Amino acid sequence: MKLNFNIDYRTSWGEWLYIVGTCPALGGGNEEAARRLEMDGVGRWTFEIDLPDDTGEFEYRYIVRHDNGYVRREWGAPHRFVPGIDIPGYEIYDHWSDQPVEKSYYSSVFTECMNRRDNRDLLLPVTGGTVTIDVEAPMVASDEVVAICGDDETLGAWNPAGALVMNDHDFPRWAVSIDLREVSLPFRYKFVILDRATHELKAWEGGDNRVMNIVPAHKHDALMVRGQRMVNPRPAWRCAGVTIPTFSVRTEEDFGVGDFFDLMKMVDWAVATGQKFLQILPINDTTMTHTWTDSYPYNACSTFALHPMYMRLEQLGRLSDKGRMQYYEDLRRELNASPTVEYERVNNAKNEYMREIFAEQGRDTLDSESFREFCRINGDWLRPYAAFCVLRDINGTPDFSKWGNYAVYDAAMVEEFMAAHKEDVDFVCYVQYHLDRQMRAVHDYARSKGVAFKGDIPIGISRDSADAWINPRLYNMDCQAGAPPDDFSVLGQNWGFPTYNWEEMARDGFAWWKARFRKMADYFDAYRIDHVLGFFRIWQIPMDAVHGLLGIFNPAMPFTPDELRHNYDFWINVDMQTRPFICDYFLYDFFGEYTDEARKRFLLDSGYGRYSLRPEFDTQRKVADYFAAEEKNDKNNRLCNALLGLIDEVLFIEDPYEKGKYHPRIAAQNTYAYRSLTDYEKWCFNRLYNDFYYRRHNDFWYGKAMWKLPPLLDATSMLTCAEDLGMIPDCVPAVMDRLQMLSLEIQRMPKDPQARFGNTWGYPYLSVCTTSTHDMGGIRQWWEEDREVTQRYFNDVLGEQGAAPMYAEPWICEKILALNLKSPSMLAIFPLQDWLSMSGELRRQDPREELINIPANPRHYWRYRMHLTAEALIEAGDFNRLVSDKIKESAR
Repeated sequence: MKLNFNIDYRTSWGEWLYIVGTCPALGGGNEEAARRLEMDGVGRWTFEIDLPDDTGEFEYRYIVRHDNGYVRREWGAPHRFVPGIDIPGYEIYDHWSDQPVEKSYYSSVFTECMNRRDNRDLLLPVTGGTVTIDVEAPMVASDEVVAICGDDETLGAWNPAGALVMNDHDFPRWAVSIDLREVSLPFRYKFVILDRATHELKAWEGGDNRVMNIVPAHKHDALMVRGQRMVNPRPAWRCAGVTIPTFSVRTEEDFGVGDFFDLMKMVDWAVATGQKFLQILPINDTTMTHTWTDSYPYNACSTFALHPMYMRLEQLGRLSDKGRMQYYEDLRRELNASPTVEYERVNNAKNEYMREIFAEQGRDTLDSESFREFCRINGDWLRPYAAFCVLRDINGTPDFSKWGNYAVYDAAMVEEFMAAHKEDVDFVCYVQYHLDRQMRAVHDYARSKGVAFKGDIPIGISRDSADAWINPRLYNMDCQAGAPPDDFSVLGQNWGFPTYNWEEMARDGFAWWKARFRKMADYFDAYRIDHVLGFFRIWQIPMDAVHGLLGIFNPAMPFTPDELRHNYDFWINVDMQTRPFICDYFLYDFFGEYTDEARKRFLLDSGYGRYSLRPEFDTQRKVADYFAAEEKNDKNNRLCNALLGLIDEVLFIEDPYEKGKYHPRIAAQNTYAYRSLTDYEKWCFNRLYNDFYYRRHNDFWYGKAMWKLPPLLDATSMLTCAEDLGMIPDCVPAVMDRLQMLSLEIQRMPKDPQARFGNTWGYPYLSVCTTSTHDMGGIRQWWEEDREVTQRYFNDVLGEQGAAPMYAEPWICEKILALNLKSPSMLAIFPLQDWLSMSGELRRQDPREELINIPANPRHYWRYRMHLTAEALIEAGDFNRLVSDKIKESAR
């Protein structure tokens, strides 16, 4: 059979169009063996090939190559060719697949959830003498269909009642086959949306009429016009949702902590109130020490494994010993009555039950075909993770550097270890298998109800994780990630995570990241990229530092001394400005009444009123370790913090990779070293500082982000949302706009540095608007924190007169939520605590009890729980009607 490929594409000088497909004649999927098309006229490229008649279906793509080596590829899924029967030739007219203007509609949020189509048509057969026209239309609802209507009688003569309904087998692609003997060429047409049951017209597509004027060369050939996109006639889609950590959900059935099956109740509440999104925090396994310090959900021991804490135990089966079952039931009731999560007791009890049920019934699971299939699909991460868990518990630490012969991962040795500890390894795999089944079941349930799950991808990995043990080459283990100072932490944040070795990750096309995203797609339709700024540059902190203030951006372009002199007239003094600047006149500000003692114990006199630190105290890590062994009292706390602060007293930080080049220290204007400068030197320093942090790296960081993000985002069909708070370079909005990532908008944290509050009416459509996050107090707590801020918000934003109430009364919270709901943002997702703030009967009395995390405290205990059950929430009729009404009023 003969295939004639045609595509309109206007190339620039030096560019050539190629086609590569999965069939051998088109390169077998290898771009190096792609076939070049020929130019036929202005912008029309063609390629003709004879294939054996028994050739089956195959996929193909077009690529553009420039003589200089540049390659441009199509967006999205590949084209697919499905041959018919006894057709001598095919004339295929494709459209180049660029990223669509409404990329969000192509995400699984719409194709698998909001607009999912459970009973699709059979595959549309291809026959000779016909034209098959297809169009991409992901915005069509489940109870609607697409039809083609045109000026020909066969197409209804512009009457939608006679339009040809299209086939939805490959949704969001719709197709129709038209017998060329029954139409007159050329004909004009448009796509329309009809009611699925009645075929009543819902909407005409926008734009000009389309024209079909292609005449096939042979009447028995099959003509295919493919790759068109429907011009969306609908207003911008917007919805509301709720966010709650899985561990915080309380139901009458849980075991003192929210589990995966509890999320079904939250889905039911979302449906009852007209919400379409349920957002949760990371659900990966964080078990490191089997203590409450493992409660931090952003410090996973595996970026693939799920946390055993979220297992619904009853789904595993019941123990044969009735006494043991009663013991666990009594314990369940006790733990479920706790106002907060008792992390250690809950996890120990669940693990104990899982061990017992595994001993009794585990063999049934291990012998099942579905378990073997799960292990086969997930084997790359599952078995090494299982070995990691067993070694962690045997050695009593997740720090694999202390595991002796197993400190460095060796696949052969680990296989031998697993064989020797088969039962323990099997148990870990058994737990992960059932967690996977339960989370998938909950996800499927949510989709069936039209509720999308939004997950969370942490920016970092733990240095004591299975990931770091298995693939240490992918991470920079000699430094730690964090964040510059902000409203949450004036000293910056030090997360302790290693940073990513992006150059090494790029060697295999970012395979680790892609696998991570694809695993997330098993459970979620959308995801939040935690700290998306880390894909542009990460805040990198030396291992010997404690505070985030001593970090630098990596990658970056540090200054040379010559550049500082010639471009900014700043003459750097390396000795005084890159080492702690310590003078006698301000020691009392740090040490207070302990100044004389501190001078003798910790400092060396350098003369002329200057000091240096004794070698045993010259890094923050040494100081922290020293005082960790000392008695805990106010004096030692004051001395420790003072020494840490003195070590922060630098104006510049030398680059760790390019010695002799320097980064201005973040927030250096708050140091005594800065105050010691002359007014002119301060002016010069401010110029170089502002240039460095706000202008110098824009193009550089743009390129870094566009190198990393596109292949990762294209690895799945999930909707991409980003947490883009903090020091935002100008290149960040440009990248997010180009890739159509949803930004995060919080009114109390405006993106405009000149604004006190964000303008909700001016939020971009591609954004997630929220009132609070897990890293801050809810709107009620915020209302009580700063009376001046509250008063301005009350008068200027809410438009109310007089003094602001002392507390955020329900009517105030209602106005704040309504203001955000009416924003243009695609998604308005609020914490459950803020939804409840509208009800004086349902909300907590003390808003401080609603806090989930304190970012400034790296050892915060994550244990917040709902104070009422999800069942009670579902039964709260008056409140649910209020929520539903607010959503409807905002046209969401």
